[in-house]
Amino acid sequence: MSNGPHGKLAELGHELPEVVPPVASYVPAVQSGQHVYVSGQLPMVEGKLLATGKVGAGVSADQAKDLAQRCALNALAAVDSLVGLENVVKVVKLTGFVASAPGFTGQPGVINGASDLFGAVFGEAGRHARSAVGVSELPLDSPVEVEVIVEVA
Repeated sequence: MSNGPHGKLAELGHELPEVVPPVASYVPAVQSGQHVYVSGQLPMVEGKLLATGKVGAGVSADQAKDLAQRCALNALAAVDSLVGLENVVKVVKLTGFVASAPGFTGQPGVINGASDLFGAVFGEAGRHARSAVGVSELPLDSPVEVEVIVEVA
């Protein structure tokens, strides 16, 4: 059995991706005191969105849950590049945005894709406060976006 968050990711079948370059004027993550604030992460792989469109019309809730998990992996990459995942003490807050078709109300289930990953990687320290918000549009027509705040040692 592997130790630490990198080992846990490997056990789960995940590889930490490269940090997603910003698509506008911001940085992927900033440390202030004992907290790292991660900018909103889209479900990107090698510079390309994995899907576009609205959840509940063209993008299924299950697909969106997987996309939220990818957003979480990208957030972990940003944290790792700044301070190292081994220095994460607690996932404090996760905010998830879901580009929702009219009438779609399953935002919490979608954002569970990110929440469940943080719990699997960090155990009790991965349990966090959270908001799951339905919105009409997200950058680049992304179905989901996730931002996170973590406490570090």
